[in-house]
Amino acid sequence: MPRGRRGGGAAGQPVLSRFFGAAASGGQRGPLHTASKCGTKRSTSTENNEPCEKKTKARQITLEEICNPLKTQDKKDSQKCEKSRISLETLGRLREFCSDSNQQCTSLQEDGSREKEKCPSITGRSSELKNPLPSWDSSPKAAQKEELQCNLSQFSVSLKSYENSQNSSETNLNRRTKSIYTPLELQFIEMKKKYKDAVLCVECGYKYRFFGQDAEIAAKELNIYCHLDHNFMTASIPSHRLFVHVRRLVAKGHKVGVIKQMETAALKAAGENKSSLFSRKLTALYTKSTLIGEDVNPLLKLDDAVDVEEVTADVPDNYLLCICENGDSLKDRKKGDIVTGIVAIQPTTGEVIFDSFRDCASRSELESRVLRLQPVEIILPSRLSDQSEKLIHSITSMRLQDDRIRIERMENLNFEYSHAFQKVTDFYAKEVPGPQNLSVILSLDKPVICSLAAVITYLKEFNLEKMLYNPSNFKQLSSEAEYMTLNGTTMKNLEILQNQTDMKTKGSLLWVLDHTKTSFGRRRLKKWVTQPLLKLSEINARLDAVSEILLSESSVFGQIQNLLCKLPDLERGLCSVFHKKCSTQEFFLIVSTLSRLDLEIQAFVPVIQSHVRSPLLKNALLEIPDLLSPVKQYLKILNEEAAKTGDKTQLFKDLTDFPAIRKKKEEIQDVLSKIQLHLPDIRKQIKNPSAEYVAVSGQEFLIEVKNSHKSSVPSDWVMVSSTRAVSRFHSPLVTENYRVLQRLREQLGLACSAEWLCFLDHFSEHYHPVSKAICHLATVDCLFSLAQVAKQGDYCRPTVQDNRREIIIKNGRHPVIDVLLGEQDQYVPNTTSLSGDGERVMIITGPNMGGKSSYIKQVALITVMAQIGSFVPAEEATIGVVDGIFTRMGAADNIYKGRSTFMEELTDTAEIIRKATSRSLVILDELGRGTSTHDGIAIAYATLEHFIRDVQALTLFVTHYPSVCELQQRYPHAVGNYHMAFLLSEEDAGQHTGSEVEENPEFITFLYQITKGVSARSYGLNVAKLADIPEEILKNAAYKSKELERIVNMKRRKMKSFAEAWNINDSQELQKWKNMYEPKDERKDSF
Repeated sequence: MPRGRRGGGAAGQPVLSRFFGAAASGGQRGPLHTASKCGTKRSTSTENNEPCEKKTKARQITLEEICNPLKTQDKKDSQKCEKSRISLETLGRLREFCSDSNQQCTSLQEDGSREKEKCPSITGRSSELKNPLPSWDSSPKAAQKEELQCNLSQFSVSLKSYENSQNSSETNLNRRTKSIYTPLELQFIEMKKKYKDAVLCVECGYKYRFFGQDAEIAAKELNIYCHLDHNFMTASIPSHRLFVHVRRLVAKGHKVGVIKQMETAALKAAGENKSSLFSRKLTALYTKSTLIGEDVNPLLKLDDAVDVEEVTADVPDNYLLCICENGDSLKDRKKGDIVTGIVAIQPTTGEVIFDSFRDCASRSELESRVLRLQPVEIILPSRLSDQSEKLIHSITSMRLQDDRIRIERMENLNFEYSHAFQKVTDFYAKEVPGPQNLSVILSLDKPVICSLAAVITYLKEFNLEKMLYNPSNFKQLSSEAEYMTLNGTTMKNLEILQNQTDMKTKGSLLWVLDHTKTSFGRRRLKKWVTQPLLKLSEINARLDAVSEILLSESSVFGQIQNLLCKLPDLERGLCSVFHKKCSTQEFFLIVSTLSRLDLEIQAFVPVIQSHVRSPLLKNALLEIPDLLSPVKQYLKILNEEAAKTGDKTQLFKDLTDFPAIRKKKEEIQDVLSKIQLHLPDIRKQIKNPSAEYVAVSGQEFLIEVKNSHKSSVPSDWVMVSSTRAVSRFHSPLVTENYRVLQRLREQLGLACSAEWLCFLDHFSEHYHPVSKAICHLATVDCLFSLAQVAKQGDYCRPTVQDNRREIIIKNGRHPVIDVLLGEQDQYVPNTTSLSGDGERVMIITGPNMGGKSSYIKQVALITVMAQIGSFVPAEEATIGVVDGIFTRMGAADNIYKGRSTFMEELTDTAEIIRKATSRSLVILDELGRGTSTHDGIAIAYATLEHFIRDVQALTLFVTHYPSVCELQQRYPHAVGNYHMAFLLSEEDAGQHTGSEVEENPEFITFLYQITKGVSARSYGLNVAKLADIPEEILKNAAYKSKELERIVNMKRRKMKSFAEAWNINDSQELQKWKNMYEPKDERKDSF
């Protein structure tokens, strides 16, 4: 009887286990209830699994006897296989039977083509069984009985495997249970144990496959088909589309692992394990911050326009941020105060940033840094303070699903200082030689070291830790001595990086200033916008460069700007080379571009030296050729055509420095010579003097013989393929040498790959000078961008002063609104004059929708632009260097932090009070509106008085409380009252209907002009009218407003008259007062 295996099953699979496949695959489909039909076809075998042979009839009858008892039918009808339940009693009896017979039954062999081996020992013992199984056939033969007993033994094995799989929820299965998986599935399980949190793409020939839950995730995210194959759900993608699908999965927030075959068919056929599974290993891991490598950045491979559109556009920055907290004392922890250390790294650009700061319970400092960096991935300890958890949750929940920040949790042990210190010292002492590196690291604060240790651990998983080798390149984020303070609230309120409507770049200050031509220039400009300068010399250096580009008549600037157009992302490409994750196409593109830039800028050197006067621009351009000079020699080594096609075997022109490649090529040439020298013998043997080798469908050195002359072909030749007209053969010598040739070609490919990595290693020695040259190019790109902004019209160069506290702007405009309005609508300019020695506080009132918020934002944005080094939208501007801009505006609660609208107002205000200095610009918009009138006025009044008297910062205070304007009388030299001008037209006011007076809302014409004086009313009903509130409600509200106004005015007159009466000492004056006020008061009382 032939034996067979379940299609796709592992070696040693019991035949009957196919009836329990659902249970044995992990117990996910519940207990077995029904048996399979006998006629069910088995699935075809996958990798390394031979096709199953059909069972003989006798074998099928045996299986039917065990699993499908026959029902009583008509004797004339043929017996049919039907599904039936296996009762618990039958299973128990089978288990009892098999416990005695299992040891004496011979095991099944792997080869399904062998004859059935009988078990005579079972027949001898069958009479001794206590509970023999009753016969299910009325007239069984002896052979059928023996086969029944053998198969029951196998049934026992499957039953026990099923029970074991039900009792264990782990993937660590015993030896018997492992047999239910195919070799490929077993290999996947081993890989999945190591990378449980990753979606694994497994290379299988011409496609990549997903298994189990990974397949279901891929099907959902990639919109591809997922189906059951053997024991796992599976899905697949073509290998040439890997980069598209990996990017899509990463964009959804998944960690993606790429597992590739480490063997080729030719090498495997020549090895000792030619019948075993292909060896595979994980070659790359990708997340949002580590999306670097040839699998996801094919560059020149993108020939199809559709492919280009499908590749996810890279965000300007992709920071990986690690956060570590350190509560100094129990008292601080109870208050919520904590010392926080962060390390942020961009693996794609090589930038490393660190910071350490004390934060309060609101976590405003942490929020500012997260909003400034805009990380795509955050590493957190498994346990974090509640306040920080709420902040992180609120920030991540604001993002869209495809743009959501990925959170990676690590064990708290990685953040403990003792463990972190050991990790960091081992890394820098052993892997990075040089005591100066370790000394720089140990000078960092403890929370920063803890964060750095976690980053090292994480990046090692991706083989990207080389970015941390040079600590001297680490930069501190919040350097108060270098950059203006712009906290997270200010960046949101002023819309520095993104607008507050849809959180996109359009409508932000960055959008107005960004006219860069390169990706690396855009990233540099973003840093400039979020980090305005404090040093006067640096600000003026940028302004000088922008002025020169704007006013110069030399053509050199236009030619240099043309060089920047259509450049690839050199910064990220260089990092890809540094990490040895680039393709030959990418390397050639980067190096050839750098070499071309070197030559072209070198040609401009004489003109630059004679015509360019700005030190910043001149030094940046002149240093680039020297920094890029080593690049040319690497370009000379490469074969351009081979580099563009990715052929590493022909990549190097001169093989003198590559002996391993040269040796393999010589061996290949020897084999080719043997094959070519064999051609005359072939011609003689087939008696065809014109016979030549041909290659068909990848098969080389074929001899084509017409079918009519096949008799002339020697019998020991191997026919490879044939058509109706010809047959193609390999001679024995060709067969042998062709096998050797294929093996040598595979070995050559491996040798070339190894030499390629060494070549990249050698190039990486020049990483830092080349990186510096790219930074200079980015600086030049940013200066050209700012010059383009200045060309827009009505922009002026600001005068920046370091020794005076003042902001004087003549006819300034809001830079964003000015661009959005365009030429059709004219933005109304406004003048501002704030001086630390004179009027330093502006209290601004006026009607709703009158332009108050736009005005105060305009002043802040012009100040930021001036300290960036940009021209500003004004006729004239004199700006004293401001150390920070602090804002409180808008009304919104924060559910994730558990704060009401008013709590948000006061939290922001408290932070401003703590941090603002006399050199700061403070903007408070409608403080106190979130509570009752009296409390709101009291808080607004007291807070503003604190800034006037104690802080003495330049302040813009917007309010609807006229009482606050009284501070101008107390501090006449420091405070000025202003309002946004408007025209009032009371339409249809005073119309009478019967005996009642019908009131109508006033009609306001906004002039959007800042004007001296106080606006007594806010005219909120006008905004209600603009918002299309129903007319009936508006009239009722207008009537109520007049009534309340009369009552308030009456009370004010009474208070005034009472104050006058209190100061009267003469009876005549008292009588005069009585005559003046009493009649009016009586009329009011009667009203």
